[in-house]
Amino acid sequence: MAEEAKWYVAHTYSGYENKVKANIEKSVENRGMEKWIQKVEVPMEDIIEEKDGEERTVKRKLFPGYVVIKMIMNDESWYVVRNTRGVTGFVGPGSKPVPLSDEEVEKMGVETARRGSMEVALGDMVEIKSGPMEGFTGRVSDIDTQRRKVTVMVSMFGRETPAEVDYSQISQLG
Repeated sequence: MAEEAKWYVAHTYSGYENKVKANIEKSVENRGMEKWIQKVEVPMEDIIEEKDGEERTVKRKLFPGYVVIKMIMNDESWYVVRNTRGVTGFVGPGSKPVPLSDEEVEKMGVETARRGSMEVALGDMVEIKSGPMEGFTGRVSDIDTQRRKVTVMVSMFGRETPAEVDYSQISQLG
């Protein structure tokens, strides 16, 4: 029986999130634990800041002081994460880490919990719900399941233009 990896949240010293991510990834590589600890993420969001009259997009941590880790929980994987410099512990009662639910994972934007939940196929008509192309409708011309992106051909200025959007930014029409 293959165990399924789940997402867990580790608490870190504030400002150490990226260092913790790098340290866990290095430990995993050194110990050959890729099967047990599969992904380490620092959830980020794009924020538009205005400085000196210019708008620019910057990345900001969604949950400062936390990293999310997709792992199969066992004594060894727990030990590697728990003893990584900068990690203060797992989120959960006492010393028992609690995995995130599919909904929590989806809300964090780390990964679509069920890949099959995005039932869009090439050629489907979709509406873009958010982002710079919000309100546009178009036909799906490419689906990148790894990156969770969809290319939608929208009509702009009388010609077809490809728009790459996230799964979460579209809804199916009719």
